[in-house]
Amino acid sequence: MKIDRRKVLGLLGLSGAAAGEAVAQPINYYKGAVAFEHGVASGDPGATYAIFWTRVTPKDTTTGDINVDLEVAADPDFKTMVTRSSGLRARASRDWTVKHDLDGQGLKPATEYYYRFKANGVTSPVGRTRTLPAGKTQDVVLAVTSCSLHPNGYFNAYDAIAKLDRVDAVLHLGDYIYEYGGGPKDYGMNSPVAKTRVPEPIHEIVSLADYRARHAQYKTDPALQAAHARAPWIVVWDDHETANDSWIGGAENHDPKTEGDWAARKAAALKAYYEWMPIADSSPRDLPEAAWRDFQFGDVASLLMVETRLTGRTQELDYDVDLPMVDGKPDLAAFTAKWKDPAHRMMGEKQEQWLAGQVGASTKAGTAWQVLGNQVVMARVAPPSLSKTMGQEAFQGLLAKLPDYARKRVALSDAMSAHDIPSNLDAWDGYPADRQRVYDILTAAKARPIVLAGDSHMFWVNELWNDAGDKRVAAEFGATSVTSPGYGDILPGVPLGEAFVQRNREVKYAHPSAKGYLLLTLEHGKATGELIAVSTIVDTKYETSVLKRFVVTPANGGGVEALKEA
Repeated sequence: MKIDRRKVLGLLGLSGAAAGEAVAQPINYYKGAVAFEHGVASGDPGATYAIFWTRVTPKDTTTGDINVDLEVAADPDFKTMVTRSSGLRARASRDWTVKHDLDGQGLKPATEYYYRFKANGVTSPVGRTRTLPAGKTQDVVLAVTSCSLHPNGYFNAYDAIAKLDRVDAVLHLGDYIYEYGGGPKDYGMNSPVAKTRVPEPIHEIVSLADYRARHAQYKTDPALQAAHARAPWIVVWDDHETANDSWIGGAENHDPKTEGDWAARKAAALKAYYEWMPIADSSPRDLPEAAWRDFQFGDVASLLMVETRLTGRTQELDYDVDLPMVDGKPDLAAFTAKWKDPAHRMMGEKQEQWLAGQVGASTKAGTAWQVLGNQVVMARVAPPSLSKTMGQEAFQGLLAKLPDYARKRVALSDAMSAHDIPSNLDAWDGYPADRQRVYDILTAAKARPIVLAGDSHMFWVNELWNDAGDKRVAAEFGATSVTSPGYGDILPGVPLGEAFVQRNREVKYAHPSAKGYLLLTLEHGKATGELIAVSTIVDTKYETSVLKRFVVTPANGGGVEALKEA
């Protein structure tokens, strides 16, 4: 059975009129004053289509929908009009957001377009988008970002992305918003700029109205608006779009006793996400959580966006619970049995089957790179030994300066470094059986993979080896945060990055405190990752610099060669 893309999107309310409206009650339209307070955005591009998004804010209290027009042109002055779409609806039921897909309406591959919306006599800001290339392609340039904690600093990384001379698409790998409140002890509220960036609403977000309000606050940020208006975005959530360390059945930061049913909270968070983000709504055949999807950049790259939070993930392990002490020593055997249990999942079987099909098709087609857009770090990363990196005298001096709670954690991490166990049980390292299943998929297809990761608030450059340690399966670039604090912010001046590299075979570079984004250039025969840092997040005046530049080349028979610093 052939399913027409535009008909499916129509059923989801992404086109001008939803199914069934011809026989529905007359639409109540609001015709009063409006404003475009949240900018414009495009996303989920293809060779002949993209999703176009905006939010129209009614200035008066209303329950009516708002009639919206979309214009797309070949030039910023709109002298060469490509298409006009009239009669779109910013629906009250979708918080007056509107998304429209222009598939089959005149867009050509590898072409830049300008767009704007009009509603009730008001015109939105102008955005730029770009369709994906088809066929033979020279190169692709992607900006990769994650983790923007609003109260902790200014979104200078987004501003820097907006000012790039060239960027074909922006990838956001999650933690686009955070759920925390604005109390004195809440996450990020100790920042020097937090008083001017207090979360809205001020309490932790739980309800649909809460999540909508938080998305709305983020999209009033001028730097974020500029980045959305610069290029199409390809996005996926991590945990904070719902709640910290989320999994199928709950989250670390969700208490059913005080915050209600997890399923209801998750549904509210996802509804707001789909309303407020330039992402195609899920198919009627799939759950909203099933956000995995593919993007083809000519013959240079297949981008496969995976979902590792809400569809297959079992609850992460906890060292306090799952690593018991026996006769004063950690019971590693008991822990390892749980840690390496094949039933301890990151992704479900359906997504794994999809991934295998996509990777196989990409390599058979001769595509140069298979790129995984993924939320969390995939490399094996054991806890670093600061005592070895710094020397015992300097390490003991560090411990003496730390507050009690921090001293115990740093000392414990140093002791745990003697064992080959993960530093982060929430990352792929906490789910090794599932990670190896992904490696098996990549190896069987003789793929040339590059894994992209967010979440950690650090820059990473890693080589990914299989469990046997005899095959370099992929290269990994970890994008640091836009503003969220990293280990280096908690322990300033401590050589954490160096310690991670010394302890871990797979880690070639790590920076624990820089804020910024990754610029990835993909070509036939090589890929270059540039770690771009902003000089500050507590002032809107900033500079950018390239911390490191690494080059990946494909290996014969699949996998990659050793990373080289350029």
